[in-house]
Amino acid sequence: MGNAIKNVAGMSLGGGRKENFFFSLLEYYPEKQRWFLKSLHQVKDEEIRDRDEIITSWVEQYGLTQLVVDFPLSQPPCEESCLSVCKGASQCPRLEVQQVRAEMQALLDEDAEFCKLNPKKYEQERVKALEVDYSKNILKKNPDEHMLSKSFKRKLRKGFTPYWHRPIDFWVWKNYYDQLLDVFKMSYDSFGNVSVMLLARLKYLVRHLPKDLKMYESNIQICLLELYRARVVSKSLLLQLFDLDLASVAREQIVLNVEKHMGIFIYENDLTTIVKNSQAFESFLLSVVGQQMLMRNLREIPSWCNSDGGNFIVPSFEEQ
Repeated sequence: MGNAIKNVAGMSLGGGRKENFFFSLLEYYPEKQRWFLKSLHQVKDEEIRDRDEIITSWVEQYGLTQLVVDFPLSQPPCEESCLSVCKGASQCPRLEVQQVRAEMQALLDEDAEFCKLNPKKYEQERVKALEVDYSKNILKKNPDEHMLSKSFKRKLRKGFTPYWHRPIDFWVWKNYYDQLLDVFKMSYDSFGNVSVMLLARLKYLVRHLPKDLKMYESNIQICLLELYRARVVSKSLLLQLFDLDLASVAREQIVLNVEKHMGIFIYENDLTTIVKNSQAFESFLLSVVGQQMLMRNLREIPSWCNSDGGNFIVPSFEEQ
């Protein structure tokens, strides 16, 4: 980590215009060889005239140079410059679109070949995969490993939409599609949960943030799955996040586990805030993703996934 004090922040900007949000700042002190949750700042709509100005002032106050967020930092391949000659999404000539679609079709063709060569064994494996086993490691098999699940094949058949998806979407599907569906009942789509209002706010922020601020993109659910892979959290804890009666207890246990395994000191009042507020919890997790980035503990992502400038990162906690 070096001798200089290093910090990194996480910020979840989900929600509506009037919904509160949080900044989470982690700072590393080399003389103590420990991370501290330096700031967990809540911004309430009624407190200021322009909440977006608070973001820029907070970045400047702490001299931040790296920020992890949970919204798209790049655009899908479909561009306005193509409109005059566009022949439709299905005939998109963009190279990255054609490459992703070719890989998707190759996975489907390989799976069909497995079924054709030994249909009986294929069906037996399918039935076995559908068996409910709560002790099973949900990350033991990647979605793109044969045989493919029915849900993943449906996703591949739906195709890659150039005005909705980015290349990173396909990488996420290959590595997490079945698990995201199993645990969180969701599918990752770059612009699946992003409102026009949020995109407009992002463009405004980027114009006003310091030029030397490096922004990275990550995903809360994928971070939680990686914590599960490293046995920092259990599947039951992840499922409890959906239970209104157990969600706060689950958040507390997850944060305490992260605090222990990642060497982070959290003040009691900040812990209470994280436990009570889901957005504070998500911003904290994004700052933890940033911590792992500074410690060079990231999953390797092919360069073509971030060729659009998205800077998508996924933490790896297994080295802790």
